[in-house]
Amino acid sequence: MNTLAQEILKNFDDLPTTEQRVIAAEILKRVINFDVPSLTDADLVLNAEELFLALDEQEIDYE
Repeated sequence: MNTLAQEILKNFDDLPTTEQRVIAAEILKRVINFDVPSLTDADLVLNAEELFLALDEQEIDYE
């Protein structure tokens, strides 16, 4: 990710939640028609593994 993208994300994080929602909706409207390749089974497994590991970490924090 380049510096401009990082700055955009930082500025987004600094906004109030209501403004974040408006901007997120606007971005989604613009990217909905992107030609994105389908995820492979390996991609899905990797993402699921990362998600479950993150959830396990959170669970440890609550115990």
